Amino acid sequence: MRRPRPRPRLAVGSPLQLLLLACSFALAAYAGVRLLAGDWFGVALWIVGAALLHDLVLLPLYAVLDRALVKAAGRRREWLLYVRVPAALSLLLLLVWFPLISGRVAERYPSATGLSADGFLTRWLLMTAALFGGSALLLVLRLRRATKDRPPAVH
Repeated sequence: MRRPRPRPRLAVGSPLQLLLLACSFALAAYAGVRLLAGDWFGVALWIVGAALLHDLVLLPLYAVLDRALVKAAGRRREWLLYVRVPAALSLLLLLVWFPLISGRVAERYPSATGLSADGFLTRWLLMTAALFGGSALLLVLRLRRATKDRPPAVH
């Protein structure tokens, strides 16, 4: 029996890898200089605040929620993926579009973009329903396929 050939790998510290790393640092430095040019203190405060909010509040919160889901699922832990993925995507959409979903910037948004700020809550709820509905459909299809593949019981 033939062994599969190992995939070629870049050596650690190869010239190509070092060039790519230097380019990524240069791009990050350029973006940082451009970002911090206007209000460097406000941007730095926002980044530190976001990191603290995530690490001290959000991470423990969704870790506790995940533990509760695992405990509630019992033997059906493989089904958790069908809840975790749509929930994570829905929460990510909520996080990105929260100012518009909550209506906090409804008066400034039209003057800045020329578009209406109405309907973001409805769209987010519809997108969340579609994500969970699609996930439930995939779970049902998986369960049906599993029951079809199972041999009939011998009586």
